[in-house]
Amino acid sequence: MFNNIEFAYPHYLYLLLILPLIGLWYWYRQRRDYAELQVSSTESFESERKTVRQYLYYGLYVLRILAIGLLIIALARPQSSSKSKNVSIEGIDIVMALDVSGSMLAMDLKPDRLEAAKEVASEFISGRPNDRFGLVIFAGEAFTQCPLTTDHAVIKNLFKEVKSGMIEDGTAIGDGLATAINRLKDSKAVSKVIILLTDGVNNMGSLDPLSAAEIAKVYGIRIYTIGIGTEGTAPYPVQTPFGVQTQYVKVQIDEDLLTKVANMTDGKYFRATSNRKLREIYREIDKMEKSKIDVTEFKHKSEEFFIYALIAFVLLIFEMLLRYTVFKTMP
Repeated sequence: MFNNIEFAYPHYLYLLLILPLIGLWYWYRQRRDYAELQVSSTESFESERKTVRQYLYYGLYVLRILAIGLLIIALARPQSSSKSKNVSIEGIDIVMALDVSGSMLAMDLKPDRLEAAKEVASEFISGRPNDRFGLVIFAGEAFTQCPLTTDHAVIKNLFKEVKSGMIEDGTAIGDGLATAINRLKDSKAVSKVIILLTDGVNNMGSLDPLSAAEIAKVYGIRIYTIGIGTEGTAPYPVQTPFGVQTQYVKVQIDEDLLTKVANMTDGKYFRATSNRKLREIYREIDKMEKSKIDVTEFKHKSEEFFIYALIAFVLLIFEMLLRYTVFKTMP
Protein backbone atom coordinates (compact mmCIF):
# COMPACT_ATOMS: atom_id res chain seq x y z
CA MET A 1 0.00 0.00 0.00
CA PHE A 2 2.88 2.35 0.80
CA ASN A 3 5.07 1.63 -2.26
CA ASN A 4 6.13 4.93 -3.89
CA ILE A 5 4.14 6.81 -1.23
CA GLU A 6 5.37 10.04 0.33
CA PHE A 7 3.66 12.12 3.02
CA ALA A 8 3.21 15.88 2.81
CA TYR A 9 2.89 16.12 6.64
CA PRO A 10 4.71 13.03 7.97
CA HIS A 11 4.79 14.40 11.55
CA TYR A 12 1.06 13.64 11.85
CA LEU A 13 1.92 9.93 11.68
CA TYR A 14 3.13 10.16 15.28
CA LEU A 15 -0.57 10.31 16.23
CA LEU A 16 -0.74 6.59 15.37
CA LEU A 17 0.98 6.02 18.71
CA ILE A 18 -2.28 6.86 20.49
CA LEU A 19 -4.12 3.89 18.93
CA PRO A 20 -2.90 1.37 21.57
CA LEU A 21 -3.99 3.84 24.29
CA ILE A 22 -7.45 4.11 22.71
CA GLY A 23 -7.63 0.30 22.67
CA LEU A 24 -6.78 0.13 26.38
CA TRP A 25 -9.36 2.83 27.17
CA TYR A 26 -12.09 0.94 25.30
CA TRP A 27 -11.17 -2.25 27.16
CA TYR A 28 -11.25 -0.48 30.51
CA ARG A 29 -14.60 1.21 29.79
CA GLN A 30 -16.15 -2.03 28.57
CA ARG A 31 -15.24 -3.76 31.83
CA ARG A 32 -16.88 -0.96 33.91
CA ASP A 33 -20.07 -1.04 31.79
CA TYR A 34 -21.10 -4.40 33.27
CA ALA A 35 -23.81 -4.12 35.92
CA GLU A 36 -22.86 -5.30 39.39
CA LEU A 37 -25.38 -7.70 40.90
CA GLN A 38 -25.32 -9.47 44.22
CA VAL A 39 -26.64 -13.02 44.02
CA SER A 40 -26.63 -15.80 46.55
CA SER A 41 -25.18 -18.33 44.10
CA THR A 42 -23.71 -18.38 40.55
CA GLU A 43 -24.40 -22.08 39.98
CA SER A 44 -27.20 -21.36 37.54
CA PHE A 45 -24.82 -19.32 35.26
CA GLU A 46 -21.95 -21.82 35.19
CA SER A 47 -23.38 -23.80 32.25
CA GLU A 48 -23.86 -20.63 30.14
CA ARG A 49 -21.19 -19.86 27.55
CA LYS A 50 -20.53 -16.68 25.65
CA THR A 51 -22.22 -16.60 22.27
CA VAL A 52 -20.57 -15.71 18.94
CA ARG A 53 -22.48 -12.44 19.01
CA GLN A 54 -20.82 -11.53 22.30
CA TYR A 55 -17.35 -12.20 20.87
CA LEU A 56 -18.11 -10.25 17.68
CA TYR A 57 -19.17 -7.29 19.79
CA TYR A 58 -15.49 -6.51 20.41
CA GLY A 59 -15.11 -6.09 16.65
CA LEU A 60 -16.91 -2.74 16.98
CA TYR A 61 -13.93 -1.34 18.85
CA VAL A 62 -11.53 -2.74 16.24
CA LEU A 63 -13.50 -1.06 13.45
CA ARG A 64 -13.42 2.28 15.24
CA ILE A 65 -9.67 2.06 15.95
CA LEU A 66 -8.98 1.18 12.29
CA ALA A 67 -11.11 4.15 11.17
CA ILE A 68 -9.18 6.51 13.47
CA GLY A 69 -5.86 5.15 12.17
CA LEU A 70 -6.91 5.67 8.55
CA LEU A 71 -8.06 9.23 9.34
CA ILE A 72 -4.64 9.97 10.83
CA ILE A 73 -2.96 8.64 7.67
CA ALA A 74 -5.28 10.78 5.53
CA LEU A 75 -4.36 13.78 7.69
CA ALA A 76 -0.67 13.21 6.86
CA ARG A 77 -1.61 13.62 3.13
CA PRO A 78 -0.15 10.55 1.43
CA GLN A 79 1.01 11.22 -2.13
CA SER A 80 2.10 8.77 -4.81
CA SER A 81 4.96 9.86 -7.02
CA SER A 82 5.89 8.73 -10.49
CA LYS A 83 9.07 9.55 -12.35
CA SER A 84 9.98 9.43 -16.01
CA LYS A 85 13.09 10.36 -17.96
CA ASN A 86 13.68 11.41 -21.51
CA VAL A 87 17.24 10.39 -22.40
CA SER A 88 18.92 11.51 -25.59
CA ILE A 89 22.29 9.88 -26.27
CA GLU A 90 24.61 10.94 -29.05
CA GLY A 91 27.30 8.29 -29.14
CA ILE A 92 30.79 8.37 -30.62
CA ASP A 93 32.06 5.96 -33.26
CA ILE A 94 35.59 4.80 -32.51
CA VAL A 95 37.77 2.53 -34.64
CA MET A 96 40.89 1.17 -32.99
CA ALA A 97 43.73 0.53 -35.45
CA LEU A 98 46.18 -1.86 -33.80
CA ASP A 99 49.68 -2.74 -35.02
CA VAL A 100 50.25 -6.53 -34.88
CA SER A 101 53.70 -6.63 -36.44
CA GLY A 102 56.40 -8.86 -34.96
CA SER A 103 58.00 -6.00 -33.03
CA MET A 104 54.84 -5.78 -30.89
CA LEU A 105 56.14 -8.87 -29.06
CA ALA A 106 58.85 -6.78 -27.39
CA MET A 107 58.65 -7.12 -23.62
CA ASP A 108 59.29 -3.55 -22.46
CA LEU A 109 55.57 -3.53 -21.54
CA LYS A 110 54.21 -6.50 -19.62
CA PRO A 111 53.77 -9.21 -20.69
CA ASP A 112 54.52 -7.68 -24.11
CA ARG A 113 53.41 -4.62 -26.11
CA LEU A 114 50.59 -6.39 -27.97
CA GLU A 115 49.00 -8.00 -24.90
CA ALA A 116 49.29 -4.78 -22.91
CA ALA A 117 47.64 -2.84 -25.76
CA LYS A 118 44.79 -5.38 -26.00
CA GLU A 119 44.15 -5.35 -22.25
CA VAL A 120 44.06 -1.56 -21.87
CA ALA A 121 41.94 -1.13 -25.02
CA SER A 122 39.39 -3.62 -23.66
CA GLU A 123 39.21 -1.65 -20.41
CA PHE A 124 38.65 1.52 -22.44
CA ILE A 125 35.77 -0.11 -24.34
CA SER A 126 34.12 -1.29 -21.10
CA GLY A 127 34.11 2.28 -19.79
CA ARG A 128 32.17 3.67 -22.79
CA PRO A 129 28.84 1.79 -22.99
CA ASN A 130 27.16 4.36 -25.25
CA ASP A 131 29.71 4.25 -28.09
CA ARG A 132 30.17 2.03 -31.13
CA PHE A 133 33.57 0.42 -31.59
CA GLY A 134 35.37 -1.17 -34.51
CA LEU A 135 38.73 -2.93 -34.76
CA VAL A 136 41.28 -2.78 -37.57
CA ILE A 137 44.58 -4.66 -37.38
CA PHE A 138 47.58 -3.94 -39.54
CA ALA A 139 51.16 -5.03 -40.09
CA GLY A 140 52.44 -5.32 -43.69
CA GLU A 141 48.78 -5.08 -44.75
CA ALA A 142 45.51 -4.17 -43.02
CA PHE A 143 42.03 -5.62 -42.60
CA THR A 144 38.93 -5.14 -40.48
CA GLN A 145 38.79 -7.52 -37.53
CA CYS A 146 35.42 -6.13 -36.36
CA PRO A 147 33.14 -3.52 -37.98
CA LEU A 148 31.47 -0.83 -35.87
CA THR A 149 29.23 -2.42 -33.26
CA THR A 150 27.49 -1.64 -29.99
CA ASP A 151 28.01 -5.26 -28.87
CA HIS A 152 31.06 -4.68 -26.74
CA ALA A 153 31.28 -8.33 -25.69
CA VAL A 154 31.83 -9.32 -29.32
CA ILE A 155 34.61 -6.85 -29.98
CA LYS A 156 36.38 -7.68 -26.71
CA ASN A 157 36.31 -11.38 -27.61
CA LEU A 158 37.76 -10.56 -31.03
CA PHE A 159 40.50 -8.57 -29.29
CA LYS A 160 41.51 -11.75 -27.46
CA GLU A 161 41.98 -13.56 -30.78
CA VAL A 162 44.39 -10.94 -32.16
CA LYS A 163 47.94 -12.28 -32.42
CA SER A 164 51.16 -11.24 -34.06
CA GLY A 165 51.78 -13.16 -37.27
CA MET A 166 48.13 -13.17 -38.37
CA ILE A 167 49.08 -11.20 -41.46
CA GLU A 168 52.24 -10.36 -43.43
CA ASP A 169 54.84 -8.69 -41.26
CA GLY A 170 55.81 -5.06 -41.67
CA THR A 171 54.29 -1.69 -40.69
CA ALA A 172 51.74 -0.23 -43.12
CA ILE A 173 50.44 2.71 -41.07
CA GLY A 174 48.82 4.37 -44.08
CA ASP A 175 46.88 1.23 -45.02
CA GLY A 176 45.76 0.79 -41.40
CA LEU A 177 44.43 4.35 -41.37
CA ALA A 178 42.74 3.94 -44.76
CA THR A 179 40.90 0.80 -43.62
CA ALA A 180 39.74 2.55 -40.43
CA ILE A 181 38.60 5.60 -42.41
CA ASN A 182 36.59 3.38 -44.72
CA ARG A 183 34.68 2.09 -41.68
CA LEU A 184 33.92 5.62 -40.43
CA LYS A 185 33.35 7.70 -43.54
CA ASP A 186 29.59 7.04 -43.73
CA SER A 187 28.99 7.28 -39.97
CA LYS A 188 26.33 9.73 -38.72
CA ALA A 189 27.82 9.88 -35.20
CA VAL A 190 28.36 13.23 -33.50
CA SER A 191 32.07 12.41 -33.35
CA LYS A 192 34.23 9.98 -35.38
CA VAL A 193 37.55 8.87 -33.94
CA ILE A 194 40.46 6.63 -34.87
CA ILE A 195 42.90 5.50 -32.17
CA LEU A 196 46.01 4.20 -33.94
CA LEU A 197 48.63 2.33 -31.91
CA THR A 198 51.98 1.33 -33.38
CA ASP A 199 55.58 0.73 -32.31
CA GLY A 200 57.39 1.22 -35.61
CA VAL A 201 58.15 3.17 -38.72
CA ASN A 202 55.95 3.11 -41.82
CA ASN A 203 57.76 0.80 -44.26
CA MET A 204 55.04 -0.90 -46.27
CA GLY A 205 51.63 -0.31 -47.77
CA SER A 206 50.14 1.42 -50.79
CA LEU A 207 49.04 4.68 -49.08
CA ASP A 208 51.17 7.31 -47.40
CA PRO A 209 50.03 7.99 -43.77
CA LEU A 210 49.87 11.78 -44.35
CA SER A 211 47.63 11.26 -47.39
CA ALA A 212 45.40 9.03 -45.26
CA ALA A 213 45.26 11.79 -42.64
CA GLU A 214 44.13 14.26 -45.33
CA ILE A 215 41.30 11.91 -46.27
CA ALA A 216 40.32 11.55 -42.59
CA LYS A 217 40.18 15.34 -42.26
CA VAL A 218 37.79 15.57 -45.23
CA TYR A 219 35.41 13.14 -43.52
CA GLY A 220 35.65 14.92 -40.16
CA ILE A 221 37.50 12.05 -38.50
CA ARG A 222 39.84 12.82 -35.61
CA ILE A 223 42.94 10.63 -35.19
CA TYR A 224 44.74 9.95 -31.92
CA THR A 225 48.11 8.25 -32.42
CA ILE A 226 49.98 6.26 -29.78
CA GLY A 227 53.62 5.25 -30.07
CA ILE A 228 54.19 2.25 -27.80
CA GLY A 229 57.63 1.29 -26.55
CA THR A 230 60.29 2.36 -24.10
CA GLU A 231 63.19 4.70 -24.83
CA GLY A 232 66.45 3.22 -26.14
CA THR A 233 66.34 -0.57 -26.38
CA ALA A 234 63.77 -3.18 -25.47
CA PRO A 235 63.93 -6.92 -24.72
CA TYR A 236 62.67 -8.97 -27.65
CA PRO A 237 62.19 -12.78 -27.90
CA VAL A 238 64.28 -14.28 -30.72
CA GLN A 239 64.09 -17.87 -31.98
CA THR A 240 67.56 -19.47 -32.06
CA PRO A 241 68.83 -23.05 -32.55
CA PHE A 242 68.99 -23.19 -28.76
CA GLY A 243 65.36 -22.09 -28.29
CA VAL A 244 63.80 -18.71 -27.64
CA GLN A 245 66.26 -16.22 -26.22
CA THR A 246 65.88 -12.59 -25.24
CA GLN A 247 67.83 -9.99 -27.14
CA TYR A 248 67.79 -6.22 -26.83
CA VAL A 249 66.78 -4.36 -29.97
CA LYS A 250 66.64 -0.64 -30.71
CA VAL A 251 63.22 1.01 -30.33
CA GLN A 252 62.34 2.95 -33.49
CA ILE A 253 59.07 4.90 -33.55
CA ASP A 254 58.43 7.59 -36.15
CA GLU A 255 57.11 10.11 -33.63
CA ASP A 256 57.37 13.00 -36.08
CA LEU A 257 55.05 11.23 -38.55
CA LEU A 258 52.57 10.19 -35.86
CA THR A 259 52.49 13.74 -34.48
CA LYS A 260 51.77 15.19 -37.94
CA VAL A 261 48.99 12.66 -38.60
CA ALA A 262 47.30 13.54 -35.29
CA ASN A 263 47.71 17.31 -35.67
CA MET A 264 46.27 17.30 -39.21
CA THR A 265 42.96 15.99 -37.83
CA ASP A 266 42.84 17.98 -34.56
CA GLY A 267 43.92 14.88 -32.67
CA LYS A 268 46.92 14.30 -30.43
CA TYR A 269 50.02 12.11 -30.30
CA PHE A 270 50.96 10.15 -27.16
CA ARG A 271 53.97 8.06 -26.17
CA ALA A 272 53.36 4.98 -24.01
CA THR A 273 56.56 3.76 -22.36
CA SER A 274 54.88 1.54 -19.75
CA ASN A 275 51.57 -0.15 -18.90
CA ARG A 276 50.77 2.66 -16.46
CA LYS A 277 51.48 5.33 -19.05
CA LEU A 278 49.31 3.53 -21.61
CA ARG A 279 46.38 3.50 -19.18
CA GLU A 280 46.89 7.21 -18.50
CA ILE A 281 46.77 7.90 -22.26
CA TYR A 282 43.46 6.08 -22.68
CA ARG A 283 42.05 7.92 -19.65
CA GLU A 284 43.03 11.23 -21.27
CA ILE A 285 41.40 10.25 -24.56
CA ASP A 286 38.32 9.16 -22.61
CA LYS A 287 38.06 12.65 -21.06
CA MET A 288 38.47 14.38 -24.42
CA GLU A 289 35.90 12.23 -26.23
CA LYS A 290 32.71 12.22 -24.16
CA SER A 291 29.29 11.17 -25.43
CA LYS A 292 26.56 13.80 -25.17
CA ILE A 293 23.74 12.67 -22.89
CA ASP A 294 20.67 14.85 -22.36
CA VAL A 295 18.47 13.77 -19.46
CA THR A 296 15.14 15.43 -18.71
CA GLU A 297 13.41 14.14 -15.57
CA PHE A 298 9.71 14.48 -14.89
CA LYS A 299 8.18 13.94 -11.46
CA HIS A 300 4.43 13.83 -10.87
CA LYS A 301 2.68 13.61 -7.51
CA SER A 302 -0.91 12.48 -6.96
CA GLU A 303 -2.92 12.97 -3.76
CA GLU A 304 -3.92 9.65 -2.20
CA PHE A 305 -5.53 10.82 1.07
CA PHE A 306 -9.09 10.53 -0.30
CA ILE A 307 -9.09 6.72 -0.45
CA TYR A 308 -7.92 6.51 3.20
CA ALA A 309 -10.54 9.01 4.34
CA LEU A 310 -13.25 7.19 2.36
CA ILE A 311 -12.39 3.80 3.89
CA ALA A 312 -12.36 5.37 7.37
CA PHE A 313 -15.80 6.92 6.74
CA VAL A 314 -17.21 3.59 5.53
CA LEU A 315 -15.80 1.80 8.59
CA LEU A 316 -17.37 4.38 10.94
CA ILE A 317 -20.79 4.08 9.23
CA PHE A 318 -20.56 0.30 9.32
CA GLU A 319 -19.60 0.37 13.01
CA MET A 320 -22.52 2.66 13.88
CA LEU A 321 -25.02 0.52 11.95
CA LEU A 322 -23.85 -2.60 13.76
CA ARG A 323 -23.86 -0.86 17.13
CA TYR A 324 -27.45 0.35 16.83
CA THR A 325 -28.88 -2.75 15.09
CA VAL A 326 -27.22 -6.13 15.56
CA PHE A 327 -25.32 -5.21 18.72
CA LYS A 328 -27.84 -2.78 20.23
CA THR A 329 -27.79 -2.85 24.00
CA MET A 330 -30.41 -1.76 26.46
CA PRO A 331 -29.48 0.97 28.98
